[in-house]
Amino acid sequence: MKVWSGSSYPLGATYDGVGVNISLYSEAAEKVELCLFEDDGHETRVALPEVTGHCHHGYFPDLEPGQLYGFRVHGQWKPEEGVRCNSNKLLIDPYARAIVGDIEWDEAVFPYQFDDPDGEPDTRDSAAFVPKAVVTQPHFDWNGDRRLNTPDNELVIYETHVKGLTERHPDIPEEARGTYAGIANPVIIQYLQELGVTAIELMPIHHFVHDKHLIDQGLKNYWGYNSIGFFAPYSEYAADTRPGMQVAEFKTMVKALHQAGIEVILDVVYNHTGEGNHLGPMLSLKGIDNASYYRVLADDKRYYMDYTGTGNSMNMQNPFVLQLIMDSLRYWIVEMHVDGFRFDLASTLARELHDVDRLSAFFDIIHQDPVIRSAKLIAEPWDIGEGGYQVGNFPPGWAEWNGKYRDTVRDFWRGEDQTLGEFATRFTGSSDLYESSSRRPYASINFVTAHDGFTLHDLVSYNEKHNEENGEENNDGESHNRSWNCGVEGETDDPKIIALRSRQKRNFLVTLMLSQGIPMLLGGDEIGRSQTGNNNTYCQDNERAWYDWEQTDESLREFTARLIGFRQEHPVFRRRRWFQGREIRGSEVRDIAWLTPDGQHMDDTAWNEGFAKSLAVYLNGTELPGRDAHQEQMRDDTFLVLFNAYWETMDFVLPPAEWGEQWNEVVDTAREPSFFETDDSVVYSAGTAVPVSGRSIVVLVQMTD
Repeated sequence: MKVWSGSSYPLGATYDGVGVNISLYSEAAEKVELCLFEDDGHETRVALPEVTGHCHHGYFPDLEPGQLYGFRVHGQWKPEEGVRCNSNKLLIDPYARAIVGDIEWDEAVFPYQFDDPDGEPDTRDSAAFVPKAVVTQPHFDWNGDRRLNTPDNELVIYETHVKGLTERHPDIPEEARGTYAGIANPVIIQYLQELGVTAIELMPIHHFVHDKHLIDQGLKNYWGYNSIGFFAPYSEYAADTRPGMQVAEFKTMVKALHQAGIEVILDVVYNHTGEGNHLGPMLSLKGIDNASYYRVLADDKRYYMDYTGTGNSMNMQNPFVLQLIMDSLRYWIVEMHVDGFRFDLASTLARELHDVDRLSAFFDIIHQDPVIRSAKLIAEPWDIGEGGYQVGNFPPGWAEWNGKYRDTVRDFWRGEDQTLGEFATRFTGSSDLYESSSRRPYASINFVTAHDGFTLHDLVSYNEKHNEENGEENNDGESHNRSWNCGVEGETDDPKIIALRSRQKRNFLVTLMLSQGIPMLLGGDEIGRSQTGNNNTYCQDNERAWYDWEQTDESLREFTARLIGFRQEHPVFRRRRWFQGREIRGSEVRDIAWLTPDGQHMDDTAWNEGFAKSLAVYLNGTELPGRDAHQEQMRDDTFLVLFNAYWETMDFVLPPAEWGEQWNEVVDTAREPSFFETDDSVVYSAGTAVPVSGRSIVVLVQMTD
């Protein structure tokens, strides 16, 4: 086979229309062989002829897209020094644009001998049992597609799973269910448009592996937080099963979503890989250059630092690891047209030595990159290591999953004592976390439920988790519900209990959508999706986790859509700047005011009333900052939102006439339907009492001439 010297960059396999350039970084390698596979499994090995700056490279004029390949790295086997080269193991290209095949958990995929893990390396060939990389065709007709750049304060994020969203949808062709093509189907596009979301956040689609212990139990790694290829869209989510075609199918999905005005955010897992700890398989980085790519213990390099609970952590101190991640992010933005990223366990990426460093090299490089820094960047601001909970501590330009918002809102609606002050802070954007670092309210990604935990239906229906099917004796998953399930565990036919649970769902949704910050809706919550009490469906690739479109709560879906539309119609609920609590135009009426049920300003005594569970907020829409300094002030309606987390009806006295002479009721979560047309709704006058049912919200809009 012809091979020329080629170039050290770009890394990976790059088709230029004539041939393919191959480059692999490995400081540990003494020789690297490119392994080419035919359809019958026949393998051809060719040594890469050149090494430049630890990059082994060559140019192959006869290779074309669709070619399956891998690497074999020759070098030393010294686990005690962190070196684990074993040329008997076929390795996946870290820069592979597509990967095909699954792991067969034969002993050959492990680099050591089972009866002597610290002894000589295992010599069995793993090629028949591991996935292969694919040379891809980079050309695609985007037909003018571009990033939408939806302003952050106008975002409504819909977190979902590629397979779970469409696997059971009766109107999606069977061959497209559970795939990128399924999401691109007009049925799903129209559904998302009618719901009103502006961005879809996909759970991991980087190519991942299924853990052996799950396969042994008949389970799978459904969520996908076990990446092995940071450039490759997961092949099983493609309806077109031809090698490499998952790339074009993913692009087609992005293009369709963009045409519908919906951005695409990827949940990315750069903190670890699917190779596990020192007893894990050898699939890619471990055999390419173990000590460069992974954090190993300084005093015994056979073992790994583990900030993620998965066995390993990526070595963010190594410039080539940083380059790998930056190249991946840039690829997904430039070549795949995605709009942003949610970084799983992002605190791990910020660790320089041991402590989390908000000015680490990872953040420095992102902020200096003109492509990546313009994308939407969302952190899951914690890991399992010491000091890993970093909510509020990420740099400007980042948004964060606000776990404190989730916990506070749940506590408030289950009637927990002494929650009023923190509830008010979370509802108005969590200024205590973000304002001091010059960040805006939209730094807070607000959520009540997410993939990790109960669905909204289960949150109000179960006191205890029911994860028995996960094979861990129900010991996995978050143990504390932090909600109120109306006193009845599980499903019920009691119409009173069903009505109370429906009200509680509406309470959570209204709170979420009217809070300052960016709301994130867990996909399926709007149709009452249940996992029958399982709050950790990471391994349930089945009907337990997939959407059941035949059991849609249409009333809840319609309510959610109207609620999202209500938020989008009124900029007072999605301000770009913080409330100041100041007077507007010299009057006594402020931009925001918190009131007691008797219509008085909340003072220190009211805030510290330990057993109080009710309060109101006045949101003044007469003057709102525009999108930028060059825009005029915007105007909106003025609202009163009455929250009653007490279990009995409370009367809320409206403030004096200078705050508004008359008010229309537009939302009452205790009624069905809960949304009303303004001209048909109840009208209240200043100083009168508004009855608010137990555990419910009433939203009033000021009437104007």
